[in-house]
Amino acid sequence: MKYNLLGNTGLKVSELCLGTMTFGGGGMWTNIGSLAQEEVNGLVKTAVDAGINFIDTANVYSEGLSEKMTGQAIRDLGLKRDELVIGTKVRGVMGVGPNSSGLSRKHILRQADESLQRLNMDYIDLYQIHGFDPQTPMEETLEALDTLVKSGKVRYIGCSNLAAWHIMKALGISAQQHLARFASLQAYYTIAGRDLERELVPLLLEQKLGLMVWSPLAGGFLSGKYTRDGAAEEGGRRVNFDFPPVNKEKAYDIIDVMQRIAAQKGVTVAQIALSWLLHQPVVTTIIVGAKKQEQLLDNLKAIELNLTVDELSILNEVSKLNPEYPGWMIERQSANRR
Repeated sequence: MKYNLLGNTGLKVSELCLGTMTFGGGGMWTNIGSLAQEEVNGLVKTAVDAGINFIDTANVYSEGLSEKMTGQAIRDLGLKRDELVIGTKVRGVMGVGPNSSGLSRKHILRQADESLQRLNMDYIDLYQIHGFDPQTPMEETLEALDTLVKSGKVRYIGCSNLAAWHIMKALGISAQQHLARFASLQAYYTIAGRDLERELVPLLLEQKLGLMVWSPLAGGFLSGKYTRDGAAEEGGRRVNFDFPPVNKEKAYDIIDVMQRIAAQKGVTVAQIALSWLLHQPVVTTIIVGAKKQEQLLDNLKAIELNLTVDELSILNEVSKLNPEYPGWMIERQSANRR
C-alpha cells in the first residue's frame, strides 16, 4: 500500500480508502448495502490489515447508522484511533425542520457534534461539505468550518461534488479572510466518466488539492458483471439503483478493451478500472466500498497491478473525452507556449 499526501498538507492517506455507504441500510440505502455490524467489522479488519488507514463516511449514509457502525468497528477491533484517518461529510437532510440540511453555520456546527457522537470520537480528521448549497453564502460555510478547525474538533476540511468555480471562489475567500482551506475534493471519476478532466483536474493540480475518487467502478457498471451481451444478475446494484449516470454504449466499448487486457494479465475487469485510476497523477486515493469480503479483496489487488504504456494508451484512447469549447481553443493557442 502506498501513502500519498492529501493535497497541500502533511497528512498521508492510503491510496485506497474504505467507503462505508454499504454499512447499515434502511430506506433507499438498502439498494446500496445493508451490512450488519459483524460484516462491517470484517470489512474494516480486511482493509486495515491490507494497509488502508483512511475510512470515509457521511452523516446521511443510512441516516447516521454508517457513522455509528464505523466507530463501533474501530472499537470492536481495538484499532488505534490516531493511526486512522476518518473522514465524514455534512450538507444532506438530517431532519424535518427548515434548518436540518444545507451548509449554514447552524447546521454545520450541530452536525459536526452529532457526527462525533455517532462515531464516538473527539475529532474528525477530514470534514467535507457534501455538495453546493445555493442558499448559504460561501463565506458563512467557510467561517463555520474554520471554527471547527480552531476548536480542535476537525483537523482538515474538504469538499465534494463542487464545480471548479465553486472551489476557486472558496479558495479565494479562505486566502483573503485567513480561514481554513479545502485540502481535497471528493468527486466521481472513472475510466467511463472522465468529465472532471475538463475543468477540475487542472484546478486540482494547479491549486494542490487532493482528489478522493468516489464510485470508481461507476456504481458497479465496471465491475465486470455488465457486458454488451448481458447485464448482471438480478438484484445487482445497477438493477435497483442505476447511478451514477453512464453513457452505456461508450462504456461497453471501454469494457470490451478492459476485458481483453484483463484476460491477458489474468486479472479482473474491476482491477483494470481501478488500476487505470491509480495511474492518473491527480488521484490521491480511491474510495472502495463492498458488500462482500471477496469484492474488497479483489479491489485490494489493484494496487499490485501495473499497466504498460501501451495498455494505458489503448485505454486512454477508447475512453477519451470529445473536445469541447473552450478546451479545444485553449489547447490550440497554448501549443507554442509550453
